Amino acid sequence: MSIDPKRSREVFRKLERDLIKLSSKPPAESVHRFRTGTRRLQILLGELSSKLDRNEKKLLKLLSRIRKRAGKVRDLDVQSAALRSLKVPREPRRKTQLVNQLIELRGQQEKKLRKAVDETTVREIRKRLKRAARRFNPEACRDPLAVARRMLQRLDSAAEPLTEAVLHQYRILSKRARYAAEFATPSQEAEQFIAELKRIQDASGDWHDWLTLTQTANQNLGDVRESPLVAELHNVTGAKYRHAVAVLSQMRSKRETDSHRPVRPSVPAPVETSRKTASAA
Repeated sequence: MSIDPKRSREVFRKLERDLIKLSSKPPAESVHRFRTGTRRLQILLGELSSKLDRNEKKLLKLLSRIRKRAGKVRDLDVQSAALRSLKVPREPRRKTQLVNQLIELRGQQEKKLRKAVDETTVREIRKRLKRAARRFNPEACRDPLAVARRMLQRLDSAAEPLTEAVLHQYRILSKRARYAAEFATPSQEAEQFIAELKRIQDASGDWHDWLTLTQTANQNLGDVRESPLVAELHNVTGAKYRHAVAVLSQMRSKRETDSHRPVRPSVPAPVETSRKTASAA
């Protein structure tokens, strides 16, 4: 299956826009978009393209450094949102205390992020982005769906028990596989595969967010014996883990069943075209 030229070229433009927004006081959504945009570009150039040149290697290295900084801000945003959604009648003061600590930590990490996104760095990244966009050739890229399936194939074929470590690997790989699959030309096959990956990513990501929040609470408030709030966080995290395991087990079984079925040609998804476009075609 070929790559979608429009989707692939949009990555360069959107990433440049989100990079500029990081240099000011970045809201949570801008930080999130920059991180996902950076990972999409990494998949596009590093996994789907044939070979990286020196400019692209340097570009990905610069973006990776900033993405790690942005990741620390993003983690705190997610933890704060999860904690605020938790309805705990007991220990309201401790919940407020933890929320304030997360806000303070977020401010510290945001300062480090803005320092990393200085004017010189932004200028260099924008220059390298434009150069990489000019060089990029969609026709020379690998099949996005085939690359995405191979990312999960090793874990699926190993059939390891779904421990926290394995679930963590699925969380990372399903995210990368989804980014790869989203570059494919729209089709029913691609849409179904992306939907499966999104289910795995959502369930495992939700578990990981609560796990991180629980670990932060342990460090600041003590263990379950010292704080009912921490005990409740452990309970929620356990429930999220069991849900993620159930979703992943279901997806595993489905992929195993599908692998034994005869391969059918993919059906292109219906695409609305204007009268001008249709006549030109």
